[in-house]
Amino acid sequence: MYRLLVLTRVLDRYLLRLQRMGKAALYAEAMGEEAAMVGSALALHPEDVVFPSYRELGVFLVRGVPVSEILDRQLNTVDDPLKGHEFAVFGDRRFNIVPAPTPVSTQIPMAVGYALAFKIRGERRLVVTYFGDGATSKGDFHEGINFASVFKPPIVFICMNNQYAISTHVSRQTGSATIAQKAIAYGLSGYRVDGNDVIAMYLVSRSVFEEVRDGGDPVLIEAVTYRLGAHTTSDDPKRYRSEEEVQQWMKKDPVDRMRAYLIAKNVIGEEDDRSLWSEVEAFVSAEVERALAKPGLEPEVIFEDVYAEPTPQLREQIEEFRQQLRTERVMRG
Repeated sequence: MYRLLVLTRVLDRYLLRLQRMGKAALYAEAMGEEAAMVGSALALHPEDVVFPSYRELGVFLVRGVPVSEILDRQLNTVDDPLKGHEFAVFGDRRFNIVPAPTPVSTQIPMAVGYALAFKIRGERRLVVTYFGDGATSKGDFHEGINFASVFKPPIVFICMNNQYAISTHVSRQTGSATIAQKAIAYGLSGYRVDGNDVIAMYLVSRSVFEEVRDGGDPVLIEAVTYRLGAHTTSDDPKRYRSEEEVQQWMKKDPVDRMRAYLIAKNVIGEEDDRSLWSEVEAFVSAEVERALAKPGLEPEVIFEDVYAEPTPQLREQIEEFRQQLRTERVMRG
């Protein structure tokens, strides 16, 4: 658990740095939410399917997604598995991860439908969909959870309540005391968990996942956490929240918390901890160097994955596009 928390934190820092260097167009930080991601994802089975939002870096790493592929995706290298399409951090059927949509909450009804297919086919598989507190103000959330409450597919809704929907505080998102209690209106169970406690997230998730896999009703889990960084790299959180608030939540940093726990329990020592961070830092740094050395995607990839076989009109457009590129290269000298 701790190694995965550290890996998520280190990779997250590098991805933020790469965006600031102009190597990536946009990035949504995971800092502060690692425990909710890692703890819940560790309770999943390989055959379970994840419908993430655009921030679940820790979930991808737990699912076994190579760091190299995440970097290829963010840097749009020639090996980008999604070929530059969309803002999604990652998605691939090899890891049973559906690419995240950019619009908030739109993955929720799709996840419910996917889970219903498992029920119809009699498969003992689970769907988990992640979303933020802001998503609970959208119709997609209410339509999805209402449909799930009626048809009882094997799905668990995990709300990453990081306190802000971009600049809007959760207190302006809902009049209810918690997000977890919203499940009650739909006849379902809701659990409110300390999302900065990776062990608590794992234990609650494991119990809930097993129950739902065995035919139990869908469940809503609210992971109470905090986005320590910006919403995305185009956001300035200083405009809507105080430094004092951030510092209060920094004291609950999930990575620091797990480190302190392991040291207090004599599972690791200070030197072990330093060695782990150095090892992970060196590993990620080497992966970043390899990714930066790769050429970028060819512009023509925008025409791929539209049709299984290009139509005559598409072939004509591709040739026109190539001619335009040739002309621009000649003009540039």
